[in-house]
Amino acid sequence: MTEVSYGAWDGVVFDNRSGGSKTASDAIPELVDFDVFDPRNPIRAFFGDRGFFIFDRSVSLTDALWRQMREAAAQSCGKCTPCRMGTVLVRDALDDMRRGQRSGLSLAEIETLAEQMTATSMCGLGQTCARALLAALRNFRDVVEEEMWRGPQPEQHGMAYMTAPCIEACPSRVNVPRYIDYIRDGKPEHSLGVILQKYPMAATCGRVCVRFCEMACRRKLVDEAVGIKTLKRYVADQQQGARALAFGREMIAKPLGPNMRVAVIGAGPAGISCAYHLLLHGYHVDILEAMKEAGGMAAIGIPSYRLPKDVLRSETDIITELGGRFLFGQRLGRDFSLDDLFSRGYRAIFLGIGCQQGTRLGVPGENPKVAGYKSGIRFLLEVHDHVAGLKTISLTGDVVVVGGGNVAMDCARSALRMGADKVHVVYRRTREDMPADAQEVEAALAEGIEFHYLTNPVNVAEQDGRIVGVNITTMRQTAPDGRGRRNVEPVPGTERILACSTLIAAIGQQVHKGTLRPEDGIALDRWNCVEVDPVSLATSRTGVFAGGDCASGPSTLIHAMANGLKASRSIDDWIQHGRVRFEPRSRMRKLLNENKLLATDAVEVPMKPQYRAHHPELDPDVRKQMFEEVEQTISAEAAYRESKRCMRCYRTYSVITERAISHGA
Repeated sequence: MTEVSYGAWDGVVFDNRSGGSKTASDAIPELVDFDVFDPRNPIRAFFGDRGFFIFDRSVSLTDALWRQMREAAAQSCGKCTPCRMGTVLVRDALDDMRRGQRSGLSLAEIETLAEQMTATSMCGLGQTCARALLAALRNFRDVVEEEMWRGPQPEQHGMAYMTAPCIEACPSRVNVPRYIDYIRDGKPEHSLGVILQKYPMAATCGRVCVRFCEMACRRKLVDEAVGIKTLKRYVADQQQGARALAFGREMIAKPLGPNMRVAVIGAGPAGISCAYHLLLHGYHVDILEAMKEAGGMAAIGIPSYRLPKDVLRSETDIITELGGRFLFGQRLGRDFSLDDLFSRGYRAIFLGIGCQQGTRLGVPGENPKVAGYKSGIRFLLEVHDHVAGLKTISLTGDVVVVGGGNVAMDCARSALRMGADKVHVVYRRTREDMPADAQEVEAALAEGIEFHYLTNPVNVAEQDGRIVGVNITTMRQTAPDGRGRRNVEPVPGTERILACSTLIAAIGQQVHKGTLRPEDGIALDRWNCVEVDPVSLATSRTGVFAGGDCASGPSTLIHAMANGLKASRSIDDWIQHGRVRFEPRSRMRKLLNENKLLATDAVEVPMKPQYRAHHPELDPDVRKQMFEEVEQTISAEAAYRESKRCMRCYRTYSVITERAISHGA
């Protein structure tokens, strides 16, 4: 563990200086990976919303505090006086002190201002930015006074970073409070611009995102999380079309030379995102897609009642509007190889081939060729073709869906709309363990779908070449293991038949076998996923990068789009510089997340409880008969009220390093 010389965190003071009161080692948080910030560049100090740590006693405390307050003043929204004026006054006073000049404020006055900001600011930035300063003045004023006596302080290196719990929870690191601010200011077009900086599929994400940001929202400590996804959909639906495209054009760089070509394989969310950002960088991008349309699993795996296809199409069309090309009906391993693409002059390749092959249950009697047996992916593809008018299918009798994820929920709700008399969901663990979005589970229950928790299939029953039922057994939880996780085991004597005419196995997906061949030179892991470097997403073959489900296994749309953004940056670095460069902001995020420095469970200033705005929805008895979109966009008035619930939980963090940080070098 990196040794702390002195500091304070969460009200606990550490002083291991010679002559200071020795701090018990168990009182100091265990700081992981705090030795260096970038290669051969030690971290000398760290400042945050809950205090600070000084690792190198020679650090100028005054200069470090000035850097922290300079960032707060720069990021202040200016809507309340304590933060707007307090950060500037304190920043300037600390600036005078670090340069050896007489300050217009005494240390006592600075402390008073810091206390007022902390107690009366209207948002998280003002309420927390002065905590490190207060801890320093209250516990180590002697250090500040000694530095004032010594005169000008040496110039220090480092960086500052502003974030929020919702930002850190979002795989794409969208600046959530900022786009909510713009809604509150009546500027939805600016709000959409914030989102478009990270990915192009805002309206899609506003409908199907699993809301990691809302899980981290601190408003839950008051009443309910802010409807971040709801607000995202609102701005995307408000600004669809020409305005959204205009933002894309404003962000686009000058086109690079004609030889700057990149091939993207797969037009799913990862591929679309990667292509979008490469196009904004000026590259010439071709997307090769096996299907006849863009969207990947968002197109075939998410039913229209959740994501209308015209909405998805309007967002994938931005690729062609920005100058990219779709080459449909082109499957890797059948129509071309990686060698073919490099021979055509592409400088780099991104693999976004997804996981579109279902996983079997692995029980006796399971036969994919038997009538009535379907994988979750295959069934959703049939539903997609039915809704698109490509072919007509229908279900009769009872349907059993095995699985507990979002694919299982989509299968169950779609089966009801396809004519099933009754739909059962069989899941081997408890409802709390289900990986599916809780809102999707609630919607399925409202539509009359029956759930069988702690239940598992034992074998499949068929008669005359058709599925007639599945033999299931009750499961029970075992004692927690060393990590606190409870497994499940079958309860003897509880087997029984659950009759059905259709069985849908929705327990997982994998990369299509045969898509990647040994001669492609792409290493796979034991789950048959593409092995990638976690930082760069580079594969085992030079010039080939991969992301989305084919690299991580089945995941979420927002994770796939985040991978696309990350891969585009790595591809740009690799083409322009021959290597992937160091990213200081990513390093800072790693420090925060690995050490849980952002975590907090208190609301600084009392908030008045307010009910959350919810989407208008079609009645369950009506919607289960059709594939019309269930949720509707909220009104402008509701969006304004919801945006005001955001507490703007911004936090500022900064590091002091021995040398200048290699920003992108």
